[in-house]
Amino acid sequence: MNKRWVLFHLTDAIEELQKLTTTLTSEAVSDEEFEIAIEHAYHHLNTAWNSRSISDEEAREHSDSDFVNWRQFPKDLNL
Repeated sequence: MNKRWVLFHLTDAIEELQKLTTTLTSEAVSDEEFEIAIEHAYHHLNTAWNSRSISDEEAREHSDSDFVNWRQFPKDLNL
């Protein structure tokens, strides 16, 4: 597992969810704002899972196609 890569994406997901929960406790959030925040969190969670085994070089040199594939909801999890 590429810990540095995974930690980067998990940290961003956590930050987005913390920001959203803080905002929800103190003010109204539109459906659009909620959707954007959830999509952002999913993007980082999905990328952390789908690209967890890439090398540092693959992380630096990834293509747009890699990026699109990594951010998709995982098909190999039994949820």
